[in-house]
Amino acid sequence: MSKLIMWNLITLDGMFEGPQPWDLDFHEYAWGDELKKFSLEQAAEVEGLIFGRRTYEGMAAHWSTTKGETADFMNAVPKYVFSRTLDRADWANSTLVKEDAGNAVAQLKEQPGKDLFVFGSADLSATLIRHGLFDEFRIGLVPVTLGKGSPLFKPDSEPLRLQLVQSRPLGQRCLLLRYQPAGVAGAAG
Repeated sequence: MSKLIMWNLITLDGMFEGPQPWDLDFHEYAWGDELKKFSLEQAAEVEGLIFGRRTYEGMAAHWSTTKGETADFMNAVPKYVFSRTLDRADWANSTLVKEDAGNAVAQLKEQPGKDLFVFGSADLSATLIRHGLFDEFRIGLVPVTLGKGSPLFKPDSEPLRLQLVQSRPLGQRCLLLRYQPAGVAGAAG
Protein backbone atom coordinates (compact mmCIF):
# COMPACT_ATOMS: atom_id res chain seq x y z
CA MET A 1 0.00 0.00 0.00
CA SER A 2 1.28 3.44 -0.94
CA LYS A 3 1.28 6.57 1.19
CA LEU A 4 -0.07 9.83 -0.21
CA ILE A 5 2.32 12.71 0.45
CA MET A 6 1.86 16.41 -0.25
CA TRP A 7 5.04 18.35 -1.12
CA ASN A 8 4.88 22.10 -1.59
CA LEU A 9 6.96 25.19 -1.00
CA ILE A 10 5.00 27.96 0.69
CA THR A 11 5.75 31.47 1.86
CA LEU A 12 5.54 32.70 5.46
CA ASP A 13 2.08 34.08 4.64
CA GLY A 14 0.91 30.67 3.39
CA MET A 15 0.99 31.22 -0.38
CA PHE A 16 2.05 28.47 -2.76
CA GLU A 17 1.99 30.84 -5.74
CA GLY A 18 1.81 34.57 -6.24
CA PRO A 19 -1.14 36.60 -7.54
CA GLN A 20 -0.83 35.22 -11.08
CA PRO A 21 -0.95 31.52 -11.98
CA TRP A 22 2.55 30.04 -11.92
CA ASP A 23 4.01 33.08 -10.14
CA LEU A 24 6.67 31.00 -8.36
CA ASP A 25 9.57 33.46 -8.15
CA PHE A 26 9.99 32.71 -4.44
CA HIS A 27 11.08 29.16 -5.39
CA GLU A 28 14.27 30.63 -6.85
CA TYR A 29 14.94 32.36 -3.53
CA ALA A 30 14.68 29.01 -1.70
CA TRP A 31 16.57 26.91 -4.24
CA GLY A 32 20.05 25.77 -3.30
CA ASP A 33 22.18 22.66 -2.97
CA GLU A 34 20.34 21.25 0.06
CA LEU A 35 16.86 21.72 -1.41
CA LYS A 36 18.03 20.20 -4.68
CA LYS A 37 19.54 17.22 -2.83
CA PHE A 38 16.34 16.73 -0.83
CA SER A 39 14.23 16.89 -4.00
CA LEU A 40 16.33 14.22 -5.66
CA GLU A 41 16.27 12.03 -2.53
CA GLN A 42 12.49 12.33 -2.47
CA ALA A 43 12.35 11.18 -6.08
CA ALA A 44 13.53 7.73 -4.97
CA GLU A 45 10.33 7.40 -2.90
CA VAL A 46 7.94 8.20 -5.76
CA GLU A 47 5.71 5.65 -7.47
CA GLY A 48 3.66 8.36 -9.17
CA LEU A 49 2.71 12.03 -9.13
CA ILE A 50 -0.85 13.30 -8.81
CA PHE A 51 -1.88 16.66 -10.27
CA GLY A 52 -4.93 18.78 -10.79
CA ARG A 53 -5.36 20.24 -14.27
CA ARG A 54 -3.73 23.64 -13.72
CA THR A 55 -0.66 22.21 -12.01
CA TYR A 56 -0.38 19.49 -14.64
CA GLU A 57 -0.48 22.01 -17.49
CA GLY A 58 2.20 24.18 -15.88
CA MET A 59 4.43 21.24 -14.99
CA ALA A 60 4.09 19.72 -18.46
CA ALA A 61 4.93 23.02 -20.17
CA HIS A 62 8.04 23.47 -18.02
CA TRP A 63 9.49 19.98 -17.57
CA SER A 64 8.84 18.58 -21.04
CA THR A 65 11.30 21.13 -22.47
CA THR A 66 13.84 21.19 -19.60
CA LYS A 67 17.07 19.17 -19.36
CA GLY A 68 18.82 17.72 -16.33
CA GLU A 69 18.42 15.16 -13.58
CA THR A 70 15.21 16.60 -12.15
CA ALA A 71 13.69 16.97 -15.63
CA ASP A 72 14.59 13.37 -16.45
CA PHE A 73 12.74 12.24 -13.33
CA MET A 74 9.71 14.45 -13.95
CA ASN A 75 9.38 13.25 -17.54
CA ALA A 76 9.81 9.54 -16.70
CA VAL A 77 7.69 9.14 -13.56
CA PRO A 78 4.04 8.03 -13.95
CA LYS A 79 1.66 10.96 -13.60
CA TYR A 80 -2.08 11.03 -12.90
CA VAL A 81 -3.95 14.19 -13.84
CA PHE A 82 -7.43 14.75 -12.45
CA SER A 83 -9.58 16.88 -14.70
CA ARG A 84 -13.13 17.04 -15.97
CA THR A 85 -12.17 19.50 -18.73
CA LEU A 86 -9.04 18.04 -20.38
CA ASP A 87 -9.57 15.70 -23.32
CA ARG A 88 -6.12 14.17 -23.17
CA ALA A 89 -2.86 14.22 -21.22
CA ASP A 90 0.07 14.22 -23.65
CA TRP A 91 3.02 14.67 -21.30
CA ALA A 92 5.12 11.49 -21.13
CA ASN A 93 3.74 8.75 -18.84
CA SER A 94 0.57 10.70 -18.00
CA THR A 95 -2.85 9.22 -17.37
CA LEU A 96 -5.97 11.38 -17.50
CA VAL A 97 -8.46 10.51 -14.75
CA LYS A 98 -11.98 11.92 -15.07
CA GLU A 99 -13.59 9.95 -12.25
CA ASP A 100 -14.05 11.08 -8.65
CA ALA A 101 -10.62 12.00 -7.27
CA GLY A 102 -11.28 10.69 -3.77
CA ASN A 103 -12.23 7.21 -4.93
CA ALA A 104 -9.58 7.04 -7.65
CA VAL A 105 -6.74 8.11 -5.34
CA ALA A 106 -7.91 5.69 -2.64
CA GLN A 107 -7.65 2.92 -5.27
CA LEU A 108 -4.19 4.08 -6.35
CA LYS A 109 -3.05 3.98 -2.71
CA GLU A 110 -4.12 0.33 -2.49
CA GLN A 111 -1.69 -0.66 -5.24
CA PRO A 112 1.70 -2.08 -4.21
CA GLY A 113 4.70 0.15 -4.75
CA LYS A 114 6.36 3.27 -3.49
CA ASP A 115 4.53 6.45 -2.49
CA LEU A 116 2.30 8.86 -4.39
CA PHE A 117 3.06 12.56 -4.25
CA VAL A 118 0.93 15.63 -4.88
CA PHE A 119 2.77 18.78 -5.97
CA GLY A 120 0.88 22.08 -6.10
CA SER A 121 -2.75 21.25 -6.92
CA ALA A 122 -4.39 23.17 -4.06
CA ASP A 123 -7.95 22.53 -5.24
CA LEU A 124 -7.34 18.80 -5.74
CA SER A 125 -5.53 18.69 -2.39
CA ALA A 126 -8.59 20.17 -0.67
CA THR A 127 -10.66 17.29 -2.08
CA LEU A 128 -8.09 14.72 -0.95
CA ILE A 129 -7.96 16.31 2.53
CA ARG A 130 -11.75 16.12 2.72
CA HIS A 131 -11.50 12.38 1.98
CA GLY A 132 -8.76 11.93 4.62
CA LEU A 133 -6.31 10.51 2.06
CA PHE A 134 -3.07 12.30 2.92
CA ASP A 135 -0.62 10.35 5.06
CA GLU A 136 1.98 13.10 5.21
CA PHE A 137 2.35 16.80 4.48
CA ARG A 138 5.84 18.00 3.53
CA ILE A 139 6.02 21.76 3.54
CA GLY A 140 9.07 23.76 2.52
CA LEU A 141 8.63 27.06 4.37
CA VAL A 142 10.36 29.90 2.51
CA PRO A 143 11.10 33.09 4.49
CA VAL A 144 9.37 35.55 2.19
CA THR A 145 5.90 37.10 2.16
CA LEU A 146 3.92 37.88 -0.96
CA GLY A 147 0.96 39.79 0.48
CA LYS A 148 -1.26 38.39 -2.27
CA GLY A 149 -1.48 35.06 -4.00
CA SER A 150 -3.00 31.60 -3.77
CA PRO A 151 -2.95 30.01 -0.33
CA LEU A 152 -2.12 26.32 -0.16
CA PHE A 153 -4.91 25.77 2.35
CA LYS A 154 -8.02 27.59 1.16
CA PRO A 155 -10.14 29.59 3.65
CA ASP A 156 -13.00 27.08 3.25
CA SER A 157 -10.74 24.01 3.63
CA GLU A 158 -11.53 21.24 6.06
CA PRO A 159 -9.94 21.83 9.47
CA LEU A 160 -6.78 19.78 10.02
CA ARG A 161 -4.81 18.78 13.06
CA LEU A 162 -1.29 17.72 12.25
CA GLN A 163 1.66 16.59 14.31
CA LEU A 164 5.21 17.55 13.47
CA VAL A 165 7.41 14.54 12.74
CA GLN A 166 10.48 16.36 11.45
CA SER A 167 11.85 19.83 10.95
CA ARG A 168 15.17 20.65 9.38
CA PRO A 169 16.70 23.49 7.43
CA LEU A 170 17.39 22.97 3.75
CA GLY A 171 19.97 25.72 3.51
CA GLN A 172 19.28 29.17 4.92
CA ARG A 173 16.18 29.91 2.85
CA CYS A 174 13.95 26.87 3.31
CA LEU A 175 12.74 24.99 6.38
CA LEU A 176 11.40 21.49 5.79
CA LEU A 177 8.38 20.72 7.97
CA ARG A 178 7.03 17.17 7.85
CA TYR A 179 3.62 16.56 9.38
CA GLN A 180 1.29 13.60 9.75
CA PRO A 181 -2.43 13.80 10.47
CA ALA A 182 -3.04 13.87 14.22
CA GLY A 183 -6.65 12.74 13.97
CA VAL A 184 -10.00 14.32 13.44
CA ALA A 185 -10.09 18.10 13.82
CA GLY A 186 -12.09 19.13 16.84
CA ALA A 187 -11.21 15.98 18.77
CA ALA A 188 -9.82 16.33 22.27
CA GLY A 189 -6.07 16.17 22.70
